[in-house]
Amino acid sequence: MAGRPVHTFEVVRTEQLTPHVVRVILGGNGFDTFTPNDYTDAYVKLVFVADDLDVSTLEQPLTLDSFTALPPQQRPTVRTYTVRRVDLARREIAIDFVVHGEHGVAGPWAASAQPGQRLFLMGPSGAYAPDPAADWYLFAGDEAALPAIGAALEALPANAIGYAFIEVAGPEDEIELTVPPGVQLRWIYRGGRADLVPEDTAGDHAPLIGAVKEALWLPGQVQVFIHGEAQAVMHNLRPYVRKERGVDARWASSVSGYWRRGRTEETFREWKRELAAAES
Repeated sequence: MAGRPVHTFEVVRTEQLTPHVVRVILGGNGFDTFTPNDYTDAYVKLVFVADDLDVSTLEQPLTLDSFTALPPQQRPTVRTYTVRRVDLARREIAIDFVVHGEHGVAGPWAASAQPGQRLFLMGPSGAYAPDPAADWYLFAGDEAALPAIGAALEALPANAIGYAFIEVAGPEDEIELTVPPGVQLRWIYRGGRADLVPEDTAGDHAPLIGAVKEALWLPGQVQVFIHGEAQAVMHNLRPYVRKERGVDARWASSVSGYWRRGRTEETFREWKRELAAAES
C-alpha cells in the first residue's frame, strides 16, 4: 500500500442524506491521477492529513512513504471507504460517511467538511460487480455496506430479481435507492447505533441475520453480496450461504466483514489477519 500514489482532491459540496449520513462530493485536480474502475464495491483509502501540514515539502510524487519521516503524531490516519458514485463528466466522486457526533476520525471530518477543504486518497480498488449470468441476486449489509449495495442496485439490469436487506438504526436512516422492480428492498431496524446497541441486537443476534435466513430462497443461480459487522457476516451469514445453501465460492466471493464491534480499523485489520491464518 505504501508505494501507491496519493491523489489530492478537494471538497466541492456536502449533502445531509439522513440524520447520520453525510455525502461528501470531491473534485479538483484529483482526477489528473485518479482512474475509476468498474466495480460497484470500489473503495478508496482516505488519508487524513493535518490541515497545517504543507505536503509540498514532502517527497514527491506523494505516497504514504512520503509521510514516514514525520514524527508519529504528524503522520496521517488512513480509513477505508466505498465510492458511492463517480461522475466522469463533472470529474467528481461521492463518498457517504456515517456520522455519530465526535466518534471516530472520518465521520467528524465529513460533518464539518467545507468546500475547498483538501482530502487525500489512494485507490480505487474493488472486486465485485453484478454478474448478468446470475438468475437472482442477494444483497445484505448494514450502513457500512449501503454505498456498495446502492451502487450495485443501480448497475443491475431492469429485469433483475432478488433481495436487498439493509440493517440501519431506524426509519430515519433509510436512503432513497434506485431498485429494479423485481428486487425486494427491505430495511431492517436494530433500534440504535450499530456499535452501541445491546448484545441481543448485535453480533450473533443482529436482526439482519434473521431477515436473510427467513427469506424465501429463490430457484436458480444466486450471486451473493454480503458485508457489514464481521461477527454477523463471517460467523453467521457466510456459513448460511456457503454451507446451508451450498452457494459455490464463485457466486459468493464477496461475503466478508467491513468492520467489527469494539475495534478500530487498525485492530480490525489485525483481527482479519488472525482469522485468515486460523482458516488456512
